Amino acid sequence: MTTPVNSGSAGRRGAQTPGLPTPPTGWVVGSYGTYAEAQAAVDHLADEDFPVHEVTIVGVDLMQVERVTGRLTWPKVLLGGLATGAWLGLFVGLVLGIFTQPMWGVVLTGLIGGSVFGVVSTSLSYAATRGKRDFASTSQLVAGRYDVLCAPGSAERVRDELARFGMK
Repeated sequence: MTTPVNSGSAGRRGAQTPGLPTPPTGWVVGSYGTYAEAQAAVDHLADEDFPVHEVTIVGVDLMQVERVTGRLTWPKVLLGGLATGAWLGLFVGLVLGIFTQPMWGVVLTGLIGGSVFGVVSTSLSYAATRGKRDFASTSQLVAGRYDVLCAPGSAERVRDELARFGMK
């Protein structure tokens, strides 16, 4: 059985301000544990010439996941700042060097200045944490499940197609 999601607000959609986020509408035609499974279901519908413009993938039960990538130490912080600053300085030096002669002097100045700036700024930032965050990490927004919604007019047909191929 399919269930409607915000079906009462579908008539008001035209009255909403363009560009503002709006909740999804439609009926749930399938729920999947991963985004890849939901994407595969919609791809299957597209291959079968279903009206995929009426389909929406919605991440439900959102959570922010922070994955620790390693321990931070002063040498790592300083080398990271040096590398980042050097790239930034090199870029600025090359851009400014296009308009000056000799170019190598401006590029070298940008490289050295960027390196110093990178080391100083990352050192100050790391020192300000006072050892409270001695690790590096990446953050990601993930969902507990992914629902595929469809406009009510096609929902039953889409649900039946997904069930027929074991993609429900």
